[in-house]
Amino acid sequence: MSANLKTEPTSETSPRRKGRIRRVLKRVFYLILILIGAFAVYAWATGARQDPIETGEPHMKAVVYTNYGSPDVLEIRNIKKPIPNDDQVLVKVRAASLNPLDWHYMEGTPYMIRAMGAGLRKPKSPRLGVDLAGTVEAVGKNVTQFKPGDEVFGTGHGAAFAEYVCAGKTKLVLKPANITFEQAAAVPIAALTALQGLRDKGKVQPGQKVLINGASGGVGTFAVQIAKSFGADVTGVCSTKNLDLVRSLGADHVIDYTKEDFTSGAQRYDLILDNVGTQPLSGFRRALKPQGICVMIGGGGPNEGRWIGALARPVKALLLSPFVSQQMSMMLAEIRQEDLTVMRDLMEAGKVTPVVDKTYPLSQVREAMKYLEAGHARGKVILTMGQDNKA
Repeated sequence: MSANLKTEPTSETSPRRKGRIRRVLKRVFYLILILIGAFAVYAWATGARQDPIETGEPHMKAVVYTNYGSPDVLEIRNIKKPIPNDDQVLVKVRAASLNPLDWHYMEGTPYMIRAMGAGLRKPKSPRLGVDLAGTVEAVGKNVTQFKPGDEVFGTGHGAAFAEYVCAGKTKLVLKPANITFEQAAAVPIAALTALQGLRDKGKVQPGQKVLINGASGGVGTFAVQIAKSFGADVTGVCSTKNLDLVRSLGADHVIDYTKEDFTSGAQRYDLILDNVGTQPLSGFRRALKPQGICVMIGGGGPNEGRWIGALARPVKALLLSPFVSQQMSMMLAEIRQEDLTVMRDLMEAGKVTPVVDKTYPLSQVREAMKYLEAGHARGKVILTMGQDNKA
């Protein structure tokens, strides 16, 4: 009888505990939504001014947008060429990379980014573009590590879709001689997202089994190669047409998601890097080892989840993580010069080669953005300056 008294409560406690956890998670989630809503109301009440588009001589061509919307809101205008401050570098842009970040700012979705400073009714900053590669044109008086003529890559204050851009001296590194400007422009956000997701959040170790969900995309193509450079056993998940590409990047195993669901298989992984957001959290938990880590870094198109977008699932994962043995987390890349240097060294050593799907001239930025939004890019989509190349 004493044994029964001990076991009966155990069988009832588990469902009760799960119910309590679900209620707590739901309440916290709703609280977050309320706070976001309150902040949005405040932003609407206070409004936001749009930064002016400076004109004058000397001028340059640049992408601008004065209203939120589809790629049709993007325009090419002649605007004033920027002047670097004491801690900046003026770069003559040779190539710039498109990222999902760019379409989110262009569309103004999810709406929470408007409340967080992007501009509620219209974009606060009318410029776009982060990733770039080019040649140093001039340097500020406090800049000693670069000189005119240096070939560099890095980020440019959200204004990289232009012929010239001012970049902070800590946001650039020298370009390796063995890669093109187009390849170098593909690196900053995508490669650092993969690097920091695997190394910092995922704690990847040699010999671990790592799965990259969305292995043929911008982040995924870097993640496969970076994980291999850490000595991991890498599985890439992609569509049928991209299997050979992912194998060529060094993946030990490939899974065609149109034919096989990796969350239902027998294999368990130490680390999953999710780039696409196509699986429920329960699926990732099934595919992970008991102490495994899942890092979520993206997912969803420009019209998915217009209020908080792809953040809903990572927020749920963060709330769930304290109650399970596996770690469920999200991440946003931080542009750090030391990590750009890590990527430069990996590229110089031939361990990482950026994958460029298509290049477009600056004048075809609308077409380039539409192609990126469609979600079928293999690797990165690049804009080039002063060249008449075609898509």
